[in-house]
Amino acid sequence: MSSFDTPLQDLAAPEGVCYGCGGRNPHGLHVKSVWHEDGVHVMAEHLPDDKYCGWPDLVYGGLLAMLVDCHSNWTAMAYHYRDEQRAPGSLPRIDCVTGNLGIKFIKPTPMGVPLTLRARVEGEVGRKTRVICEVYAADVLTAIGDSVFVRVDTGQLADAAHGR
Repeated sequence: MSSFDTPLQDLAAPEGVCYGCGGRNPHGLHVKSVWHEDGVHVMAEHLPDDKYCGWPDLVYGGLLAMLVDCHSNWTAMAYHYRDEQRAPGSLPRIDCVTGNLGIKFIKPTPMGVPLTLRARVEGEVGRKTRVICEVYAADVLTAIGDSVFVRVDTGQLADAAHGR
């Protein structure tokens, strides 16, 4: 298996508990993001379960936003590792959080169709990194995420959230 085949989540956060992308969350979606062979895009695939139906036969928009959020965040982190010429999972660990999540719904997304997420960094990799993420149902573009991810120290972030 090449580094293009190994999910970034498995390399950099095998203990992850995030509902969207954490491999250790027994109730989660287990999004798996991998570098595309073009070296520009990070890709993921997901087949929504029937419980994520919005309107009859259509995927719930909130699920699409969650997929874009998690996959785009992993795209930002993958670019940070590459920018520092380090392998995902090398120490010190790189973590980002969502600073701004934007999503534009282009067309209705049908249930029962595998979704492909195709993301890339737009502009510079920095403390704040912009990611564009396209969502396809088969070959049809149904949504575009335009979001910003902020590099953080998750220990300090948790302390601040809990007032410590």
